[in-house]
Parts: sequence; structure tokens; C-alpha cells
Amino acid sequence: MGRAWETGRAGATIRLAVVLLLSGGLSACVTVAEHRKLEEEVLRLKKTGAVGSDSRATVADLHAQIEALREEIASVQGRLEVAEHRSEEALEEARAARKAAHGGAATAAPEPPPEGAVAPEELRAYRDAYAAWRADDNAVCIDRFREFLQTHPSSEYADDAAYWMADCHFKKGDFRTAVLRFDDVAGRYPSGNKAADALYRQGEALLRLGYGEAAVKAFERVVNEYPDSPRASEAKRQVKLLRSTG
Repeated sequence: MGRAWETGRAGATIRLAVVLLLSGGLSACVTVAEHRKLEEEVLRLKKTGAVGSDSRATVADLHAQIEALREEIASVQGRLEVAEHRSEEALEEARAARKAAHGGAATAAPEPPPEGAVAPEELRAYRDAYAAWRADDNAVCIDRFREFLQTHPSSEYADDAAYWMADCHFKKGDFRTAVLRFDDVAGRYPSGNKAADALYRQGEALLRLGYGEAAVKAFERVVNEYPDSPRASEAKRQVKLLRSTG
């Protein structure tokens, strides 16, 4: 019961991060808009030639507000820079751990199914998508794996195809979509051979976006739900690192 509650809370935290990704927007952006509005008001008052004591007081008050907004913006930017630095440190640890775990390969390449294991048409479609992945042709890779999943939704390689399509989004730099796609792999194929990997990579994508707490929850899910997977030890290191820098 305790583990189920923790898992549910972790999933809720990650889903909240996903909602934030889709809704977008930072308070700093609103502050900048207010800043510009105030500056425009100051210029307008100066151009009108208002020299009365009330006008001078108004201009002085607006100047004070502008300075306060500048300080607030600088504070927000400073916090964002610290969060970005911590995320980059955690990502470097993740890359090093994954590289060591795979004998020097940063990402294990997908293995195309052997001849005779699936129908010729299905095999050809998977191999075509796999070829695009190997060539780092991410746009084509995404299209081909998506088409494979639409045409062969019950394929025994469906979870692999979904995982590598998510990986293409990650390599493309579309981390928001990668978060959603990796989540889809873990949710649709929880017993598949890519579930633990998908949760771990989701954590990496969340780190890229600056969602450190949600990333911790993703790594914790790997440890709690897939304790015997190769990713579990890597996930433990990431949780420890992120908790220590948080």
C-alpha cells in the first residue's frame, strides 16, 4: 500500500510537470512586460511636458517601480541559472553512468528483429525505421516508427518502436515531447523490456527542462518499480546527486 501511494504521488508529480510544459509561461516573462509598460508610461509623461508637483511625484514613483522590477527580474534570472547549472551537473553524471553501464556506448542501439521472427512487411518497416535511427535522421526516424506503430500496434516490437521514437525526439532536442513519449512507453508497456529505460530517460528529459523534482520522482520510480533492472543503480545515483544539490 505504501509503495503504491508513493508511486501514485511520483506519477502525479511528473504529470504536473508535463502540464506545466504544455501550458508554458514563467513569472519573469510577465514581469518583463510590466517593466516595459512602466518605461513607456514614463516616456509618455516626459513627452507631455507635465511639470506639476503631482506629475513629478508620479514619474518618481514609476521610476521606483521600474527599479524594483529590475531587481526582481535579476533575482529570477539568477535562480534559473542556478537550477540550469544543477541540471547540467546531474546530466553529466547520467551520461557517465550510462556510458559505463553499456561498455562505453552512451546509448545502446536498437537491435532489429532477426529474419523469420516476424512477417516480411513488418520486419521491413521496423528495419527502415531502425536505419533512420542509426543515421541520426531524427525526423524520418520519428515518422517511420510512428507509422510502424500505427500499422502494427500489436507487434512484439511495439514497445521497442515506441521507445526509439521517444529517443529520436530526445536527440532532436524536443525534450517536452520526449517526456510525453517516454511516459507513454512506461504506461503502455510496463512489463516490456524498455519500461525501466523509458522512466530513466524521462528523468533525463525532465532535467533538461529544469524540472528537477519531477526528474527525481522518475528516477525513484525506476528504483521502486524495477529494482532488478540495470537502470536501478544509475537511478539511485541520480536521486542521491539531485537530493544533495537540491
